[in-house]
Amino acid sequence: MCINCIRNEYDITEGIPKQSVLHFCRKCERYLQPPNLWISAQLESRELLSLCLKRLKGLNKVRLIDAVFIWTEPHSQRIKVKLTIQKEIHASTILQQAFEVEYIVSNQQCGDCTKVMAQNTWQSIVQVRQKVNHKKTFFYLEQLILKHSMHKDTINIKELKDGLDFFYSQRAHAIKMVEFLTSVIPVRMKTSEQLISTDIHSNTSNYKFTYSVEIIPICKDDLICLPSKTAKSLGNISPLVFCYRVANSINVMDANTLTTADVPTAVYWRTPFSSLASSKDLIQYYVLDVEPIRTKGKYVLADIQVARLSDFGRNDTVFFARSHLGAILKAGDTVLGYDIASSNFNDFAFDSLERSSLPDVILIKKAYPNRRRKNKPRNWKLNKLDKEAGDGGIRRGDVDKDNVDYEMFLRDLEEDPELRQSVNLYKNKKLKTEMEIDGAEADEEEEADFPEVRLDELMEDLTIQDDDVAESY
Repeated sequence: MCINCIRNEYDITEGIPKQSVLHFCRKCERYLQPPNLWISAQLESRELLSLCLKRLKGLNKVRLIDAVFIWTEPHSQRIKVKLTIQKEIHASTILQQAFEVEYIVSNQQCGDCTKVMAQNTWQSIVQVRQKVNHKKTFFYLEQLILKHSMHKDTINIKELKDGLDFFYSQRAHAIKMVEFLTSVIPVRMKTSEQLISTDIHSNTSNYKFTYSVEIIPICKDDLICLPSKTAKSLGNISPLVFCYRVANSINVMDANTLTTADVPTAVYWRTPFSSLASSKDLIQYYVLDVEPIRTKGKYVLADIQVARLSDFGRNDTVFFARSHLGAILKAGDTVLGYDIASSNFNDFAFDSLERSSLPDVILIKKAYPNRRRKNKPRNWKLNKLDKEAGDGGIRRGDVDKDNVDYEMFLRDLEEDPELRQSVNLYKNKKLKTEMEIDGAEADEEEEADFPEVRLDELMEDLTIQDDDVAESY
């Protein structure tokens, strides 16, 4: 056959589409390279030509000889490419053919620009974490945030298993939150940023900022064994102490001498240490005798004779402890403490101490078992932040554990007047009737010195706080 008959008989462009679609983001001027890669390419550039050829199926079955752009109007939303290909149709017979492919430019917003343009998209996030086995610190932090109205600028709050995430639309609001956290609790902070998009027209960039805030893993009533160097730097205090208050630093006390020390945040992170035991490890003891020794401020140092409640009816083991609770304990009371004699702690600093010089028991705080046994409803309540569950959700076991931690936090508020001064308590009018019914019976059995929350400490239950939270979402 002649050349013209061969060209009429065979079409080597069969199977190659003559029209295709290119997705283009007008905001950042990038093209989509499937499946999800966006690349920058100028008109009639090699990058754009390579993208156009990759969009064509069937080119792998022929030999590409040449590919050039055909000029089109910039506003026409069309790109034309002239291709020249070759293919062997018979033995020693190769046919060459040229054809045009038209690309339709379809506008589509890329993922990065979608995040920038979407409403309520966060620009900064503050991630607060603490590596402990309870959430009492976050319950306390929640009340501080509500009292100082630090939740107003948040656009979302997520509750995770080990902390909270605060989302902000402006970086300045996140910095304000970090400064607040630094002023009320001992923390350290790390900052990172991520480039989201760049506007090539105005030469500006959009970043997302992350502030990672880690709270010191020491809580109130924790038993601590200080490293020897740290103990010497704090006035040569005894290494075995307990934490009696946490503010923007850690306050520790030696129960044998009433010696106190302040552990600044910088000192702690220079030589980090963990607690030997937490409030969940406290054991109930029965007070047999109290002999005051001396007074220091609001604390009275006393020699106290105690016995474990669990030993009653089994043995006559008695422990002698020197404690700071001489002003509030008397014979017949119940007290919570740590059993040092029969405990094994996996801590290098503790192992280096002489066990013969250590006390058998360290008493921490007074307990009120009669009041707790009756489960009497409270005449006060706390407000809560409007939080949503994290990406992984919250399991039922975690909810039950959080409820136990929240109850322990409420008990700490009841028993510690100083702690109550830093939070807002509100009147619980719904339980007024129930308290009047149970009042007569409770007065006969409850401890006479139970630290009741006075009415002058309570605020009216207004909806201002709740409205502020709702307006943030």
